Amino acid sequence: MKNKKLLTLGFASVTVALALLFSTNLLAFSEEKNQSKESSRLESLAKFTKVISIVEQYNVDNVNIEELIDKALAGMMNNLDAHSSYLSQKDYKNLKVQTNGEFGGLGITVGVRDGALTVIAPIEGTPADKAGIKAGDIILKIDKKSTLNITIDEAVSIMRGKVGTPIELMVVREGENKPLTIKIVRGIITIESVYAKSIGNDIQYIRVTSFDKKVVEEVAKAIKKRKSSTKGIVLDLRNNPGGLLDQAVGLVDIFVNKGDIVSQKGRNKADDEIYSAKSENTLTNVPLVVLVNGGSASASEIVSGSLQDHKRAIVVGQNTFGKGSVQVVLPITEEEAIKLTIARYYLPSGRTIQALGVKPDIEVFPGDVTTNKNEFAIKEADLKKHLEEELEKVDGKEKKQEAQKDSKHIITDEMINKDMQLKVGIDIVKALIITKGL
Repeated sequence: MKNKKLLTLGFASVTVALALLFSTNLLAFSEEKNQSKESSRLESLAKFTKVISIVEQYNVDNVNIEELIDKALAGMMNNLDAHSSYLSQKDYKNLKVQTNGEFGGLGITVGVRDGALTVIAPIEGTPADKAGIKAGDIILKIDKKSTLNITIDEAVSIMRGKVGTPIELMVVREGENKPLTIKIVRGIITIESVYAKSIGNDIQYIRVTSFDKKVVEEVAKAIKKRKSSTKGIVLDLRNNPGGLLDQAVGLVDIFVNKGDIVSQKGRNKADDEIYSAKSENTLTNVPLVVLVNGGSASASEIVSGSLQDHKRAIVVGQNTFGKGSVQVVLPITEEEAIKLTIARYYLPSGRTIQALGVKPDIEVFPGDVTTNKNEFAIKEADLKKHLEEELEKVDGKEKKQEAQKDSKHIITDEMINKDMQLKVGIDIVKALIITKGL
């Protein structure tokens, strides 16, 4: 019995000793790994410093240390992903001005797609838009200089310039047999991010051109103004390149009274966030159609995708751009910053936007509305002795409508007939109004 106790005690002692030994080895391994990691870090920083020193000393052109560091930072950020970048003093200032709704330049948002500098969307009413630049155009040359291997920041820097100065873009466009040369005159770009119009007596058309800091306020104001007479809304996000996340969340919140709007997940748990709707922010529950196309990106995709997931809106148009990543601007000095991708967006259903975009519920290609007319059909107006007095009433009504064409607050039949996507969107809203008995 005594031997059995000694055996048990001996086994326990050995177990404790092994545990201590294993724990000590694990701690030593961990410390060794940390030391190795720190050593590797120091070696990498030493290599970076050495390269800068060599370039500064032997480069054919005289380059100072500040220029080299700026170039190194720009190169590092650009090679992380398509949306991260180093913001110089000028870039940082331009970004701050742009999110306030006014900036200088051509009025286009660009990105790199499959290695090519591509127009995400022209901003409505800007010099680029008026000159005929379209979403999806691939920019081959800027003022006859090739854009091969050019970064977004470099392209933006070249395209921005003194107001009133000309610039020439050579673009490749789908459906065209040869490149197009488009001349544009630079201007101050003041964005009217939201405007609303009437379609008939009971449908409201709301266009959001970009997500600057005024979007939620302006959309809310437009809805409240016509709330008593509005039975349906067409929300147009076509060629909207995105912008501020809080404005996208706020816009969805106007239409949705509960549930998640969008979530973001990053490498660090601290970057994870879920944005949810609040019932007190909801302004309307009337039927809603959202128009999108290939120029609808980022914040536009959050709005359209979230409303689609909540089954709150019918999405009409074409597949969106597919930018589902989160960027933050982190100042590194008072005048410089970096824009860094820290997370990805996920819609309420859990699906990602990244590289996939939002697929519309009803796909409609752009173009004029085609009508089939039978030139040989005989109508009442072709008969003798038809009721001319009634025709005069109709003519009078048409003339009144014609006079209204100049009003910037009304969508006319002529405008609708030139826009198939809008026409389909309006027809769907009308059908939903009838279905709901409004």
